[in-house]
Amino acid sequence: MSLNRRSILKATAAIAAPAVWSSRSLAAGVSDKEIVLGTHLDLSGPVAVAMPFIRNGIQMRIDEANDAGGIHGRKLRLVIEDNASQPPQAVRAVDKLLRKDEIFAMLCPFGSGPCVATAKKVADAGVVTFGPYAASALVRQAAGTTPLLFTTNLHYDSTTSAAVRWAVEHLGSRRVGIVYQEGAFGDLVTRGVKAALAARNLPLVAEASYKVGDIDLSSQVSRMQAAKADLIVTATTTRETIAVAAEVKKLGLAGVNVLTASPGRAGLTVALGKQAVEGMYGCGTWGITLPRHATGALKSFYDSYRKRFGSEPDDISVAFYDYASWFVQELTRAGRDVTTDKLVKALQTSSFKGLASYDTQRFVDNHIGPEWTRVEQVVEGVWVPRSPVLDPSKGVS
Repeated sequence: MSLNRRSILKATAAIAAPAVWSSRSLAAGVSDKEIVLGTHLDLSGPVAVAMPFIRNGIQMRIDEANDAGGIHGRKLRLVIEDNASQPPQAVRAVDKLLRKDEIFAMLCPFGSGPCVATAKKVADAGVVTFGPYAASALVRQAAGTTPLLFTTNLHYDSTTSAAVRWAVEHLGSRRVGIVYQEGAFGDLVTRGVKAALAARNLPLVAEASYKVGDIDLSSQVSRMQAAKADLIVTATTTRETIAVAAEVKKLGLAGVNVLTASPGRAGLTVALGKQAVEGMYGCGTWGITLPRHATGALKSFYDSYRKRFGSEPDDISVAFYDYASWFVQELTRAGRDVTTDKLVKALQTSSFKGLASYDTQRFVDNHIGPEWTRVEQVVEGVWVPRSPVLDPSKGVS
């Protein structure tokens, strides 16, 4: 029966406006006993090292909901597929989740390229996507005009711009260069850097790109050195962030600061990079509290995580636990007779403050707001706040 509903929805999507979806008496992926959710993560590609934290954070919140009796008596089942950070593989993964697993919603899929390649396919199938960890503006553009996409990741351009403005004003940076990953992520961070510099009548003195999978970034850093950059902004993920910072130290570039955009600013970057990243700056969208410094509900989370998974959590685990918590909160509020349109209405009127949140947020036109961010620096292996929490839509002081 659910297969027929899915087939009808797909046929209708070809001729209907993108904003139209089906209101069904029993949504696909919802049975009397369970609700099926799906996601696709980089389990075998260049960012695979961070995926256990993401997967465990999401799964822990789902397990908690199930342990408490489920959502109005229905258990949640999460189906995870590998996208390897490759758009073609992501398309195959999403096809499987939609056609075979008949998921009710897509929860926190990973990667700008994979999410851009699949966003419209998911929306056209009448399925909600919540919290893709990707370049939100580009995912929204790829999905078209749809009420089914809810983006929680910050805009890389505006938040990086706020951080660079802060660096110009408080670090005295005047010669700024950028090392960036080719593709959507790097393009957006570069746009933010250029906007910040233009507002201060400063040039971008150098830019150097790298391809996904590259691990030797010495030539890119050499280009920054040749341009006499005093601030190197990076649009990099974990290992590439470490590679840039290590090369700066290797070359002995005194007086040169490194500022990484999210997602390079993470606890994992410090854990793996150690001395190589000491002194580096970064901006991100959630707070980082080491387990040994945690108190209250956050300490309880860390203790429960260790017991459940037998490993140490980090800030990524907390952040994705928070995202899953927001989704579970609104899935519950949508009621026992949940449908896609009821979930959408619940999400659009929701607000949330998680364990790692800087402050309360809500959805404005289906995108998270305000886009709180903060500049932090690695000091003795800990991310230490250097700026107040910033709203990128406002000035920096």
